[in-house]
Amino acid sequence: MSDPIAADIQRAVAAVSIPDVDATLGAAGARIETRITADGPVVAVHLGFPAAGIRAALESAVAAAASTAAGGATAAKVSIDWSVTARAPQGGLTPLPGVKNVIAVASGKGGVGKSTTAANLALALAAEGARVGLLDADVYGPSQPTMLGVAGRQPGSRDGKTFEPLQAHGLQVMSVGFLVDDSQAMIWRGPMVTQVVNQLIFQTAWQDLDYLVVDLPPGTGDTQLTLSQKVPVAGVVIVTTPQQVAMQVARRGLKMFEKVGVPLLGIIENMSSFVCPKCSHEEPLFGAGGGADLAAECGIPLLGAIPLDRTIRAQTDAGRPPVVAEPQGILAQRYREVARRTAAALARRPADQKHKFPRIVVESGR
Repeated sequence: MSDPIAADIQRAVAAVSIPDVDATLGAAGARIETRITADGPVVAVHLGFPAAGIRAALESAVAAAASTAAGGATAAKVSIDWSVTARAPQGGLTPLPGVKNVIAVASGKGGVGKSTTAANLALALAAEGARVGLLDADVYGPSQPTMLGVAGRQPGSRDGKTFEPLQAHGLQVMSVGFLVDDSQAMIWRGPMVTQVVNQLIFQTAWQDLDYLVVDLPPGTGDTQLTLSQKVPVAGVVIVTTPQQVAMQVARRGLKMFEKVGVPLLGIIENMSSFVCPKCSHEEPLFGAGGGADLAAECGIPLLGAIPLDRTIRAQTDAGRPPVVAEPQGILAQRYREVARRTAAALARRPADQKHKFPRIVVESGR
């Protein structure tokens, strides 16, 4: 870049803070293209994560920075887009066919709202502009069919070998709940659970996904170990509540994924406060700041805090979680903030290179 004005603009734009992401464009690895025309500066910003919810605000901030750096004589023309790249999974595993990135949503214990968080996270990523799938791997308590309004349906198969995921609110969805009766008890031992999870993940025909969100069962058992050893996970998100007992168990989950080499993207603090339905006053029923303390202790980001709000329960039970039921509502915006931070954290990880190399087959001479 030989033009000194263009270089000044480049530096100014790189220093622009991304709303809700706690990083500058430069720190987030955005690719910035700048040129000077007769009509003024032209700036193109290419993000590595979807950001539809903040596009307008970010365009304004970039335009202001570019115009100031150019002397303020003319307004800058700004465009912002994004593309999601496959990130390196643990252990050099090969990415799933049709899936760029697997994001696991885990919790140390049950009852912290992990499945509700996973559903809204997946929907929020889609609302931000990504192609998203949701895999319900909570074999003993599959709840995603009900949460997404597709209970009672069954997946088809075009080739007799793989499942076709169902469609729900723009997501590709697969769950063991589609394959068993609602009233059937899952009396399965570890090997059976492992086999079912493998089938759900590897025998579903996912179609061109940027992210596959996997709703794991609580704990650190067979399913988590199977995922960490055989499934190419780009990153894991831990869901906890602020109370000490939940964080103690969440800490164990964090340590397990850390030990097996699965990248930790951050912590989501669920039920962070109770929102009064009459006066909207927030009260921290389960304590305050626990998620932030755990994130700081483990050196990972706090991706966001979601309140305890009966609207979440009511809308999710009805098969239309807040992100789709009230897309402009406060709860939907909170989930979208979490989604952007999660995607941005993943975008800062090294890109996957293994799938770019051709397969080399050595044949013996005849």
